Amino acid sequence: MDFKIKKLDWYIIRQFLGTYVFAIVLIISISVVFDINEKIDSFLKPEVTLWAIVTDYYMNFVPYFANLFSPLFTFIAVIFFTSKMADNSEVIAMLASGMSFRRFMKPYFISAAIIATVTFILNSFIIPPANITRIDFQNTYIKNKKVDYARNVQLEVEPSVIAYFDRYDARSNMGYRFSLEKFEGKKLISRLSANSIKYDSLHNWTVIDYMIRDFHGMKETITKGTRMDTVMTIVPSDFLISKNDCETMTTPELDVYINRQKKRGIGNIQLFEIEYHKRFAAIMAAFILTTIGASLSSRKIKGGMGLNIGIGLGLSFAYILFTTVTSTFAINGYVSPMMAAWIPNIVYTFIAIILYQKAPR
Repeated sequence: MDFKIKKLDWYIIRQFLGTYVFAIVLIISISVVFDINEKIDSFLKPEVTLWAIVTDYYMNFVPYFANLFSPLFTFIAVIFFTSKMADNSEVIAMLASGMSFRRFMKPYFISAAIIATVTFILNSFIIPPANITRIDFQNTYIKNKKVDYARNVQLEVEPSVIAYFDRYDARSNMGYRFSLEKFEGKKLISRLSANSIKYDSLHNWTVIDYMIRDFHGMKETITKGTRMDTVMTIVPSDFLISKNDCETMTTPELDVYINRQKKRGIGNIQLFEIEYHKRFAAIMAAFILTTIGASLSSRKIKGGMGLNIGIGLGLSFAYILFTTVTSTFAINGYVSPMMAAWIPNIVYTFIAIILYQKAPR
């Protein structure tokens, strides 16, 4: 393949990226109008300022929403401008001049690579910090989805040290019926139990009305007290997991968090694993959907642009629905989070191969 970018390539790249941006602006504008209509009662509260609505919420909502549906916008852009070129017989002229369909796809893949790279950088490093502000605004003024209560929490503080909370209330930073057990191999050597425990600051806890039982063979030593400060390498956020927490972490932070939670035996981290794998799957999705869109809409048909756009929209929404369904399966434990993120790409890869083979030559 010729790696030199020619004038015709630049023309297609401009059409692709220009239509992609136009699709984002159009759909986001409509989405913002619907979102304002849905949340107007919350926005009219006296404590909510216009400045906060614009800067804290919508300045962060727009890039989040645009990036979330980037595969959809990519597909729509390809379908729209390629159908337009086919309808104007531009594609026929290119292929009739001796250009192969493989060569025709070169500027498409360059554009897809640009979109995939920008999307990954935004999704991995820029949007997560912005999501913190957006989600805080939602929790404060719209609907609080933050988890501040947990029951029957058990996790590994460090190797061979297991902590247990019967319940924990983040509003008071208090845990109740707390125990901390230390093992040597499978043998219990020490057990601290307390009526309550209070979280102070990073890794600093205070146990209240406690009893420590140390086991030395057949002997047992008991120590009691009313109050004791201790250090444990856990914080409430390790087990108070909200649905949107995964959206506030950069990709490296997600990786560290997932590995740490797995070592501690915490099970409800499927959303974090799905989010992590989706960020990488989105890179391949840009190329797959671009191939499907170009192969599908490069042929001039009697139905014109409308039929191609209709088929493209149907396939793109089916992709989003497929992704949602597989994510639900992963949350319920039917498939692994990695498979949930990649199954739509695998299925659509076969569709892309079939359509590519049937594309005009």
